[in-house]
Amino acid sequence: MSLKIRLARAGAKKRPFYRIVVADSRSPRDGRYIEKLGTYDPQLPKGSPERIKFSEDRVKHWLGVGAQPTDRVLRFLDTAGLKKREARVNPEKGKPRQKRLDREEAKLKAVEEKAKAAAEAAAAPPPAPEEPAAEAPAEETPAAEATAEEAAPEAEAAPAETAPAEAEQPAESS
Repeated sequence: MSLKIRLARAGAKKRPFYRIVVADSRSPRDGRYIEKLGTYDPQLPKGSPERIKFSEDRVKHWLGVGAQPTDRVLRFLDTAGLKKREARVNPEKGKPRQKRLDREEAKLKAVEEKAKAAAEAAAAPPPAPEEPAAEAPAEETPAAEATAEEAAPEAEAAPAETAPAEAEQPAESS
C-alpha cells in the first residue's frame, strides 16, 4: 500500500480550506484518509501562523513509515525544515524563444547605433559660426524686370480662364 501525505479539500465554493492528511494513493482526493495531520487555509495572509498548521511529530512518523508527500505538502515541510525539497529544473522551458532573441538583438543594435551616433556627435568639433559673406547686390537690367512682371500676371490669369470654361460645358447624360 503506497501512502501519500497530501491535501484534501474542504470548505465552500470559492472558499478553499485544506486538511493535510495521510491517505492511500489510490483513494480519492477528498475521500477516505488514514490520519489528519494538520490544516492549510490559503485565504489567510502568507505571514499568518494560522495559515499552515500541522503536527510535526506525526509528520516525522509517517515520513519514517514511507509516506511520500505531494509537491505542495513538500513545500510546507521544506519551510518547516522537516524534509528538503529539490528545486525543479526544466532548462528547455525557461529558454527564450527565437522571436524574443531576435527582438533583443534588434534592441541591442539600436542602442549601439544610438551610442555610436552620440559618441560621433560628441567627438566632432562644434561647427564654427559662419560669417555672412558680403554679397554684391545683383543688378538686373530694367528690360528683364519688365518681362518678369508681365509674365507673372499672365500665368495667374490662365488657370482662371480655363476653369470657368469647364464649368460652362453641360455634362452629358446617357
